[in-house]
This record gives sequence, C-alpha cells and structure tokens, in this order.
Amino acid sequence: MLTEPRPDEAAPAHRRRPSQRDRLAGLLGRLNRTDRDVLGWWAVTRAGVLIIALSAPLLFNRGNDYPNVWRAWKQWDTWHFEAIAVHGYDAGEPSGAPLAAFFPGLPMLMRMLSWFGLDPVAAGVVVSLVASAVAGISLARLGQHEFPGLSRSGKTDSAYDVGPVAALMWFAAPVGVFLAAAYTEALFCALAFPAWLAARQGRWTRASVLVALACTVRVSGIFLAVALVVEFLTSRKRDWKALPWLAAPAVPLAAFMAYLHRVSGDWLAWQHAQEKGWQREGTWPWKSLKATIDAASKGHFDASRTDWTWMFRGELVALAVGLAVLVWLLLRRSWGEATWVGTTLTAFVTSEWIFSLTRATLLWWPLWIGLAVLHERRPWLSRLYLAMAIPLAAAWAAAFFTGRWSG
Repeated sequence: MLTEPRPDEAAPAHRRRPSQRDRLAGLLGRLNRTDRDVLGWWAVTRAGVLIIALSAPLLFNRGNDYPNVWRAWKQWDTWHFEAIAVHGYDAGEPSGAPLAAFFPGLPMLMRMLSWFGLDPVAAGVVVSLVASAVAGISLARLGQHEFPGLSRSGKTDSAYDVGPVAALMWFAAPVGVFLAAAYTEALFCALAFPAWLAARQGRWTRASVLVALACTVRVSGIFLAVALVVEFLTSRKRDWKALPWLAAPAVPLAAFMAYLHRVSGDWLAWQHAQEKGWQREGTWPWKSLKATIDAASKGHFDASRTDWTWMFRGELVALAVGLAVLVWLLLRRSWGEATWVGTTLTAFVTSEWIFSLTRATLLWWPLWIGLAVLHERRPWLSRLYLAMAIPLAAAWAAAFFTGRWSG
C-alpha cells in the first residue's frame, strides 16, 4: 500500500529545515580536532569544580544547619559584582565595599542575563562557563600559532600539538576555580587570548576591538592595551593604516571614568576605591615585598585567619613564577608579551602589599603555553606540575566554596 510521503521527506534535501541535531553537527563540524580536545578537557574540569562546589559545603560545614550548597558560589568579590548588577554604582556600598573598584563588563552581563529569570550570581557562573570554553580554545589556537607542531628536537612534527596541552594546564591551574565562579578572569581571557592571537596574525583592528572590550572587564585591560602597542611597534606584520585603531581601548576607559565622575564627582573613583577598600596605595616594591612576607609569616594574623597566611605565601610563589616567565620572554625577545607580564607584576609589587596576583596568573597566556612546551621537551616537569596543581586546585576550590580567603 502506497502512502503519501511526510512533508519533511518530500522536500528536497537542500530545502529541508535543519533539525537541532543537524545544527549541532554543523557547529561541531566547524571545530577542528584541537578545539574538540580542548572542549573535552573543559567539560571534565568543569564537572570536577561542580562536584567540589556541591561537596565542600557538606564536608566542611562549620555550623549545625544543613548548608545551602548552591549559595557556595556567592563568595568574596561575587558579592560586589552582584551588588553592581542589581543596584548599580550609585547605591553606596551595599556589599560593604566601594563598588567603583570593579569594572562594569561582568556585572552588565549578569544584569542582562537576569532579565531572563536567572539569579545574578547564577548568571555570572554561566558567563564564566561559556567564556572559559572560548578562552580555552583561543589559548590552544594561540599556542599552536606560536609553536606549530613542536617536537622534542625543536623541529616541527605534525603529530604533536602544543595547543590542547596549554589549555589543559590552564584549566588545571591551582586557582582554576576562578575560571568557573562569577569572577572576571574567564571573561577577560575570552577577550584577551583571541586579541593576542589576532595581533600575532597581523589583524590589528580585530585585536584592538577585543582589547577595548577587555578594558570593560578589568583594570588589567590597560596593561594589555600598552602591550598591544609594543607588539605593534615591534612586529614585522605591523600595518600603519591600522595605527589609529590602537586607540580604541581608551574609549571604554574614558567612558567609565566619565560615568564615575558623573556619579561620584571623581574622575579616578576606581583607583581611590581600590585604595580605600583594598589598601592598594602606591609604594616602593621593596616595601610591598616586606609587607607581603610579613603577612605570610606565622602569627601575623590571628589564629582564626590562617587562610590569609597561606594565601600570602601563594602570592610570593606567584611572584616568583611571574618573574621567571618575564625572564623567559625577555630572552625570547617577545617584547609585547614581556610588556604584558611586566606591567602586571609592576602594578602588584607597587601596591601596599601583594595580593590577588595568584588569580592574575590565569591571564598570562605565555605561562600556560610555556608549560605546554615543557610538556614536550621535559615531560617529567609537566607531570610534576599536574601532580601538584590538581590537588592544589581541589583544595583552593574547597576553600573558596566554604568562604575562606582564597585570593
């Protein structure tokens, strides 16, 4: 018995509406093998962070009540980002700190997603979830651009890819929890990593626009903009016609300063807020280092705040790592990247004391690409790194999700 064909079967293939499965297959088809490898590591590490977020409040509950494990994501700076997303910058200090210290990029996205019914903190987690995937893929592509098919002999070998290894090192970083929480690191990297890749490819307009967007997320965007100028001036691929685009990052910075001036009457309200809330007054590097060493010493804080002592010890380790990366970049004559790492370090070591530098290491793509290079040239070093980084990442995440100071 003959039957009439269904409408979707009767239509020619080129006119048939693609199903959801077809769309997903098309998206995956546009991703190369490296991208898919990176997304695999991203999925595994995000699942690990989620498990710690659910379990840590239960394992380390310091009260008698059953903890709200979903509230575990709302810690430290997340309070401030939520306050900006909900109240704006002209509502005083609803989170207990001057909000002008934080740039508007992440809070704006949190607010926009809350229009669709998401809690602002949940919206921030979603932003970091997507941004970390984008940044991981961009980091892998940047690594392969810098070291295409590197082999142990230093020659090219198509069987080896630096990119996915660099992304794995980044996802597994000891402070990797901040790539999952409602913090700015993942979003900034999702703009900074492809910006630098574009610059290395000589696509200066694209790079400048991405850096301008990064300037809406963190004050680190200023250092990235300076590094981009240095990269342009020292690059063999510089295009003088694109020179005016290098001024693009100044636009969002000027707009934010003008907005804060309208709200508070202070053009430098963000810097003064940093000084008021986080003691980031300028000082000499040796004084900052001495203050940090004192803070990392046993007994500097009361016994209930041992987490502060250990975090300041972590800051000193991060400083040593940053200096090592800076020396490596100078020896390679990577002037733009050296400027990026160097200006970041300078900003931290000229503050009252060094803190939050541990999180800033996530922004240093040369560090993670360099670890991937070591993975091929000195495999035992990369294995040692992972053997130390993964347990530290779990401990760091547990500290964050239970409200202990974690950088």
